[in-house]
Amino acid sequence: MDTSVKSTKNIAILIVVASLGYFVDIYDLILFNIIKKESLDALSIDFLTNETVLFRWQMAGMLLGGLFWGIYGDKKGRVSVLFGSILIYSIANIANAFVTTLWAYKMWRFIAGLGLAGELGAAITLVAELMPIKKRGIGTMIIVTFGALGAVAAFFVSNQGDWLGGIIESIIGSPVANWQVAYIVGGGMGLLLLLLRAGTFESNMFQKLEGDGIVKRGNFFQLFQDKKTFFKYLACIVIGLPVWFVVGVLIALAHRFLPAITGNEHILELIPTKEMVLWSYVGLSSGDLLSGILSQVMQSRKKVILIYLSSIIIIMGLYLYGPIGSPNYYRFLALMLGISTGYWALFVTNASEQFGTNIRSTVAATVPNFVRGGILIITWSYEYFEVVFDSPIHSAMFVGIICVSLAIWGTLHVEESFHKDLDYYE
Repeated sequence: MDTSVKSTKNIAILIVVASLGYFVDIYDLILFNIIKKESLDALSIDFLTNETVLFRWQMAGMLLGGLFWGIYGDKKGRVSVLFGSILIYSIANIANAFVTTLWAYKMWRFIAGLGLAGELGAAITLVAELMPIKKRGIGTMIIVTFGALGAVAAFFVSNQGDWLGGIIESIIGSPVANWQVAYIVGGGMGLLLLLLRAGTFESNMFQKLEGDGIVKRGNFFQLFQDKKTFFKYLACIVIGLPVWFVVGVLIALAHRFLPAITGNEHILELIPTKEMVLWSYVGLSSGDLLSGILSQVMQSRKKVILIYLSSIIIIMGLYLYGPIGSPNYYRFLALMLGISTGYWALFVTNASEQFGTNIRSTVAATVPNFVRGGILIITWSYEYFEVVFDSPIHSAMFVGIICVSLAIWGTLHVEESFHKDLDYYE
């Protein structure tokens, strides 16, 4: 077989495997926001007091996990991260199905976060290093577009627990609730995916680097060696803040916003939070596809990101201050909020393209997970200003504008990397 044909086939297999991996990743990442009330009610744990607490434990795990897996990927290889991370979060999610206390719930959400932190960074780094310069954006677009649909799968699995529960009950010998089924399915998909990981292979750039005993690999503190490098790294991070502000506040806390926006306490009976999550991720998947296409057409990452940031401000304003509408109207706004945050693929790709091979995995893993971990600060800020303004709506708008403003600054302060050759060291 011709070498180029074989190489193309191998890259195609890698993209398929990475897409499935990110699908499971997003499924598990978003699952808690879909089944949190059902699971906490079943365990007699106060929902309103602990929903953000448990989410923060998961995000804290991702914050630390991003640092660990990023450094590990630069030192030991990107493929090893794909194996290790998915094994950890698969086990954690299966274990999460059988928790009986708040402490155990926190622990397994934290461990799941640690595992979830490795998947995306390793996949994006591999694709960026293996694909031709002008086509690598297409690879990451496919991975993130398909992966976002994992949230949609989580929604449907959480609503089809009866027949799936019957299958699981016949295996383990005891009945399981819908929320337990959803966690078990997520962990099971991850374990099955490990079988496909045998088809993945290491990038030539890393293999060449591995044979060089001089260049330091995975030195996280290298990102703080001078002012220019630090601010470039910081800029890469803040570009993604609006995505998780929308996902972690506007959508995940829709049960707080919708009654305040509409003045109707019963609206959640017509459109529960998990439906808002569903439509936002349908939108996010569509937005990722569109942003990837626009990036190829415009030959730019930065221009497309700025377009998406502008759209977030508009849709956020309509959501929080627009006319009161029907449940379908808010489903539509959730869809549009998802589309407006669909620059996630470009955001992660851009970060991986800003730094050399010897620290690329560290950056590609830490940047998205520091953003995810940033939800800790974002939600704390939202709750603080909710008291200051005496309004969830004003608080959300204020914090949202800060996040978008930081993202615009970050986008303007990174280099355009669409045509950049990545075969170099820091």
